[in-house]
Amino acid sequence: MYFVYILSNWNDSVIYIGVTGNLPRRLYEHRNHLVDGFSSKYNTDKLVYFEQSNDVYSAIAREKQLKGWTRKKKNDLIMKVNPEWKDLSAGWD
Repeated sequence: MYFVYILSNWNDSVIYIGVTGNLPRRLYEHRNHLVDGFSSKYNTDKLVYFEQSNDVYSAIAREKQLKGWTRKKKNDLIMKVNPEWKDLSAGWD
């Protein structure tokens, strides 16, 4: 199973899009700043959207597709499933 996911920061002004085969582990890495980069710099650690795929190639293609979208289109996608921009991983621990 593979996941395409979108993280946001505390005030939803920045979003990060990624792909992983282990979403709980990847969220842990983001939240604990274990990997330097965009997500660490902008503190994107709130899971606001995710999709599942059985195929790594389609997950990667979807990640690239979403990254190419405008911010408005990304916001609209998030709003469809998570209109309050809540952390969808709350309680996963």
